[in-house]
Amino acid sequence: MTDINAASNTQRAIRMLRDLIFSGDLSPGSDHLETELAARLGMSRTPVREAALSLQAQGLVEVRPRRGVRVLGVSSQDMCEIYDVLTLLESHAAERAAGQGYGSDDLRALEAAIDEMDTALARDDREAWARADDAFHLELVRLGGNQRIEAIVAMMADQVRRARVMTLYMRPSPVRSNADHRAVYAAIAAGQPDQARRLHQSHRRVARDMLVGLLAKHKLHRL
Repeated sequence: MTDINAASNTQRAIRMLRDLIFSGDLSPGSDHLETELAARLGMSRTPVREAALSLQAQGLVEVRPRRGVRVLGVSSQDMCEIYDVLTLLESHAAERAAGQGYGSDDLRALEAAIDEMDTALARDDREAWARADDAFHLELVRLGGNQRIEAIVAMMADQVRRARVMTLYMRPSPVRSNADHRAVYAAIAAGQPDQARRLHQSHRRVARDMLVGLLAKHKLHRL
């Protein structure tokens, strides 16, 4: 097998394992042998092992020598800490983005994500809304222009995504979230760094409190 094919198989294994984790098919706290996962994914053990190591670096699993792979859970305290990090880094990215002098063409993807969220809400399609929400936050960070922040946020966002999958239909309709996104977009488009930072900080803190509150209300101590 060529190096390119090996890398492709590893990336495919990463995507498939992430999908199984986020869908709940691989539940938090569950243990899986590499041979079991390889059979499930229809590939050899090598790309599965490499994928597991990559997901371990992202905080999704623990690779235990001779005992296989354990899917890690996320506690309420974990979520508070993750949101603290996301709030700081994403707000800094929003501030930087607002200072770049971006025009409407530069912000087209950010605005498109907001439009997709509005469309999803009108259809009451929570899954589509969640995908558009992810796209907004990733694009916001990209516009901030710091690749290290992008990498850290991407890793942390995986943990938030898993918690959100579990609570997506427990939360109220995210109308306020859409309004928050539009306000952040407007501040960036108007070149108002301080305003963009403050608005995004508030947005993320509200989201944190809502999610942690849902976990407590429904006694979801670990996801």
